[in-house]
Amino acid sequence: MESLSIWERITSSGFESIDFIILVFYLILLVSLGLFLSRNKDGKEKSANDYFLAGNTLTWWAVGASLIAANISAEQFIGMSGTGFRDGIAIAAYEVMAAVTLVVIGKFLLPVMLDRKIFTIPQFLRERYNDGVGLAFSILWLFLYVFVNLTSVAWLGALAIEQILGLQGAMLNIGGWEVSMRMVIILALFVVAGVYSIYGGLASVAWTDVMQVTFLVGGGLITAYVALSEMGKVLGTDALGAFTKVFTDLTTGENAQDVHFHLIIQQSHNADAYSNVPGIAAVVGGVWLTNLGYWGFNQYIIQKGLAAKSTEEAQKGLIFAGFLKILIPFIVVLPGICAYYIMGNQDTFHSMNLAGDINVADDAYPWLIRNFTPTGIKGLSFAALTAAIISSLASMFNSTSTLFTMDIYKKYINKNANDKQLVNVGRLTSVCALVIALIAVKPLLGGLDQAFQYIQEYSGFIYPGIITVFGLGLLWKRASSRAAVWTAILTIPMGVLFKVFFPEVPFQFRAGYIFIILVTFFIYMSYYDRNYVKAEEVSKKDKMQMYWWSRVLGIVGLFFMFMAGALMIVDSTNGVDMPDENFADYMGDIGVSAFIFFGVLVGVNAIWLRSNARDGIKDPKALPIRLDLFHTSRAYTWGALGICLITMLLYILLW
Repeated sequence: MESLSIWERITSSGFESIDFIILVFYLILLVSLGLFLSRNKDGKEKSANDYFLAGNTLTWWAVGASLIAANISAEQFIGMSGTGFRDGIAIAAYEVMAAVTLVVIGKFLLPVMLDRKIFTIPQFLRERYNDGVGLAFSILWLFLYVFVNLTSVAWLGALAIEQILGLQGAMLNIGGWEVSMRMVIILALFVVAGVYSIYGGLASVAWTDVMQVTFLVGGGLITAYVALSEMGKVLGTDALGAFTKVFTDLTTGENAQDVHFHLIIQQSHNADAYSNVPGIAAVVGGVWLTNLGYWGFNQYIIQKGLAAKSTEEAQKGLIFAGFLKILIPFIVVLPGICAYYIMGNQDTFHSMNLAGDINVADDAYPWLIRNFTPTGIKGLSFAALTAAIISSLASMFNSTSTLFTMDIYKKYINKNANDKQLVNVGRLTSVCALVIALIAVKPLLGGLDQAFQYIQEYSGFIYPGIITVFGLGLLWKRASSRAAVWTAILTIPMGVLFKVFFPEVPFQFRAGYIFIILVTFFIYMSYYDRNYVKAEEVSKKDKMQMYWWSRVLGIVGLFFMFMAGALMIVDSTNGVDMPDENFADYMGDIGVSAFIFFGVLVGVNAIWLRSNARDGIKDPKALPIRLDLFHTSRAYTWGALGICLITMLLYILLW
């Protein structure tokens, strides 16, 4: 293989002219549409609101499509599929529970943000606490975007393209310099995403995302269906029959304890898989921190909601995104499980003359595309993958520029900057982020097997503090600036200490423990802070509602904590070790201790509700208590119920 040229490798990968035509057509259409949307209408220069928030013109379907296009990228197609190959469908908990999280954010968090007319998340922190808290989180997010998000998406995307085209290890000679094809591909992805997003701003990103999500979801579903159909031909059945065969073979007989088709993993069945997706914790544990932090307080995600025409449009967009999220496991996790099944039954599939191998878990999805998708469909699958990568990179470029321009440049460098200066600085910031990420990508990600876990774990270092500071700042009138500053300072050191001293603890549990410590610390500091003012009188109706909900949530929180504690004590003292036969052992085997964290998360809401109803004092910068912001339309309510019902059915069927 080493003696083959770049073009010979590509032509031997199974790609035909029609596949490349489809891909090139898609890229030309994308860039053309992006540049068309970037134009200055009627000769007017873009204002800062136009560039960073699309002039608040996004409809619900644009908000929902853009949320999913920004979210679904190589980390899902490659990283999540790779984890599905190694650990199974339990990794889909991130997607399924994200749909439920979007319901919570649309109901309780986004309306408050829109009411405050926020540009950026750190802007809210400055207004709610002080400049120090806002600056700290601006810098924190900038580092996360450049060194975790941009690098991981580009690296995984290039890995996939390299594998699909048979270019693993290939080098390109440029003026006597040997450059790896992976770095060339990364540069190309950055350039395509940057061409329209850096010039056009959020409007170009969001409206092109509507097209991209069509390719992404449609192409992904077609890829999964075609792969199952090709497997079915060998197994003597159709696509549905192939899926049934795979499901049966991986859940019965000698594979009865195989975790690949269980949403809840038992530790005794697969300790490695459990460490990544720790049983019930993937439903009630640290996944809530990840999802609330990512979907509620992550600039490049929530910026789409902040750019909506109205609160109702934004909420409907989140419901639309929630339904799309439920589809994602069928697009990205199922192919990984199919690849696992094929690799374990190679004698059955030897007639297909499979090309290449799966050397690390993240090779699974590109290997499947290369071997199982026919001509034409291969180009469509490739376009879907490319859409996922480019749309996420474009969103990250735009949000990185928004954070630096609005929270650092305008606040600390040039307070009197006009719109033209702000837009130009935003574009320059995106270019700088592109260059830095290009330099940092290989040193950071060169040796990873499952990049999705890298992203989740190291993003999880900051989410416990973010949820505490942002969430209580939005909802609790006594949340103090001093508590926010110290919580922000402690967040990353706490994550590092737990990682160093308790490396064997699954990171979702570590995040939960850190959250309990930080939120307790935050509440304690806020109650004993002497910097407060007299609070406005709460209406009798609102006070009764808050008291009622505080009692309900308090009882629910205590129930989960006591139940988990009792089961843990029984499990540790009964001397029995039969997790498949004994209830207490089984609950311990699926991580019942996660219910303690869930109880605390629920109980915290009881505390701030009761405090808001009872206390006659507040932090000087507290937000007004307005329960009317949480009222939603009947369409939103029915959509939310639909998402919750589908989630419940999936867990019943695949427990």
